[in-house]
Amino acid sequence: MERGMTSIVKTTTRLICGVVFIFGLYLIVHGHLSPGGGFAGGTVMAGAFILLVLAFGDDIRHLRIIEEGSSTLENLAILLFLLLGVSGMAIGAGVFFGNYLETGQAGDLLSAGIIPVGNILIGIEVAAALFTVFLAFVIFKEEEQ
Repeated sequence: MERGMTSIVKTTTRLICGVVFIFGLYLIVHGHLSPGGGFAGGTVMAGAFILLVLAFGDDIRHLRIIEEGSSTLENLAILLFLLLGVSGMAIGAGVFFGNYLETGQAGDLLSAGIIPVGNILIGIEVAAALFTVFLAFVIFKEEEQ
């Protein structure tokens, strides 16, 4: 028995999944310049991964392995985010999340010091957390049947 949805859904997913992921990255990286940021971009990126699982399906053993990896990535991103804040206290102005990087010209991509780095880590954490929750629901439903 073939897993996943119809070939039309799978083909459409192949076409749009990369675009959705890249848009999530765009939202994260440009979050300090325009509406978006780590949470919004991470949510969109998680949507790309969820779309893949919904369209193509997978067996329960493989989903558990993916869930463990996603959970580990989530925890690592949180740890790195906290270390970024502490490094601001140690290196920067002596305050949590003190800025110690060059700020550049307003409006440039590299113009916000450590804020884009924090956005990237938040985006990774949110994407991994939402994907982990989705996988937990899928695994629970499969085990229930």
